[in-house]
Amino acid sequence: MASTLRGGNRLEVVRAVTTAAAAAPAIDPTLQDSLKRAVAKRAVELVKPGMIVGLGTGSTSSMAIQELGKLVSQGKLKDVVGVASSYQSRILARQYGVKTVDLNDVNVIDFAFDGADEVDASMNLIKGGGAAHTMEKVVDAMAKQCIILVDQTKVVSKLGLTFPVPVEVLPFAISPVLRALVGLGGVPEIRNALRKDGPVITDLGNMVVDVRFPDGVKDPAEMERSINMIPGVVESGLFVGIANTVLVATRDGDEITIVELADFVRSLKEATASG
Repeated sequence: MASTLRGGNRLEVVRAVTTAAAAAPAIDPTLQDSLKRAVAKRAVELVKPGMIVGLGTGSTSSMAIQELGKLVSQGKLKDVVGVASSYQSRILARQYGVKTVDLNDVNVIDFAFDGADEVDASMNLIKGGGAAHTMEKVVDAMAKQCIILVDQTKVVSKLGLTFPVPVEVLPFAISPVLRALVGLGGVPEIRNALRKDGPVITDLGNMVVDVRFPDGVKDPAEMERSINMIPGVVESGLFVGIANTVLVATRDGDEITIVELADFVRSLKEATASG
């Protein structure tokens, strides 16, 4: 899966990753969809007949569910069963012909694919843009192999500089949790819904707080533990030690290439060293 990034695009990606305080550069939505589709197809190629597959949540995972459904409907993947990480992924799976079962009905998940809002070079993640990170973390952690699917804009030098850390919170505990998150150096904000009045409510009936850290998340593992120890917190969107592989979709000139995260980071370091 290794590839070397070349030309002006390589330098553009280097700036995106190494400019710590800046947001990822704008990318054409059509191109980004093409990157997501390409990495989704690559992930589905790894699914084998008879597997129990964890189905992630979000735009890239939705594309992967669609591609999985195509292979199932064509008879190329038999006896594949999905375990959904949200109502959205369960509905999509059924829509595209992928049989689903409840998490409590399986003892193990063979393979899980999921997206991420940010990923660093150590495969630490921020997830939860779709407010499904609690269920996603359970499904991903149960999998023998968890594959994270991202495009080049999601790879960062430090977590939390651009994307806030989502935290799922019991509604009755929202005020003390907000105070505790401030005590950890965060700037918390209750996430409001876009097409309804009031806050976002998760599939589990809880609220979501987005926490910004002005200097980023210095120690993802310690921050994950600290947030999750706050009484009233259900789960944080920091995923540490869960991903087995991260696949990155990149644009190399006019060509879309899928590389593993380590190869992508190595190419960035080489590009930076060469000027």
